Amino acid sequence: MKTLDQFDLTGRSGIVTGAASGIGLAYAEVLAEAGAKVTLTDVDAAGAEREAKRLADQGYQTRWDVCDVSDLAQVAQAFDNHVAAFGGCDVAFANAGLDVGNGFWTPEGNRNPEGQIDVYDPERWYKSIGINLNGCFHTVREAARVMKANEANGYRRGGSIVITSSNAAEVNEAIVGVPYMAAKAGVKHFMRHSAYELAAYGIRVNAIAPGPFVTNIGDGWVKKNPAAKKAWDELVPVGRMAETYQIKPLALLLASDAGSYMTGSHVMIDGGMQLGPIKPLND
Repeated sequence: MKTLDQFDLTGRSGIVTGAASGIGLAYAEVLAEAGAKVTLTDVDAAGAEREAKRLADQGYQTRWDVCDVSDLAQVAQAFDNHVAAFGGCDVAFANAGLDVGNGFWTPEGNRNPEGQIDVYDPERWYKSIGINLNGCFHTVREAARVMKANEANGYRRGGSIVITSSNAAEVNEAIVGVPYMAAKAGVKHFMRHSAYELAAYGIRVNAIAPGPFVTNIGDGWVKKNPAAKKAWDELVPVGRMAETYQIKPLALLLASDAGSYMTGSHVMIDGGMQLGPIKPLND
């Protein structure tokens, strides 16, 4: 098989959570660009509908569904709807997440009094774990259910599950709130367990661990605050935050046959942030 042919997803289908914007939208776009039929899901129904229609207008086969990943019933229904539309499921991106903010440092290098563990708002913790960790479990659970049934339903055996983790699963991110780091560390180990368990069914499970990307997470605060963007740029060894298009090649590798020998991998794409911030944080 030619190398580039391994990236072709023609005739396959994929579902993406958190696909109305940002990294999730980039995942949906690259699946469609590679030939897959795609379901875009998001708690933002209007956004998912808008982006699915935009891609359909470009000639891609897309549909949308509303889905709050913290609600298992909604996730199960989204997967059932995807299978009903496309016959099975080859790829699932467990991507939906949120940043509840309030790390113990600000991007400018100052202590943040609201981000200290002893005063941290418990509701922020519960919300972050509910979306970032429980939502990942719900999505992988339902992806495994439908992918195990693929062959019995006359569809292609197995599939690929790709989880959005974070470099915060590997290193201490003083700017990011403590529940986000805890959730993403849990996501990393859950991914490894899932990959180990599901390999026998022809289902691969990997995770992408982004560093600082310009997205709508945290209500798009980086886009709205040039000073915050500049501060983040100065923390990254390569000197800049990433744009979402830069994650597409890695996503396609893991989703397609090009990554057929990869499972249980936690792949960093963070501009070198795991090496340490280029600008020291000062107490």
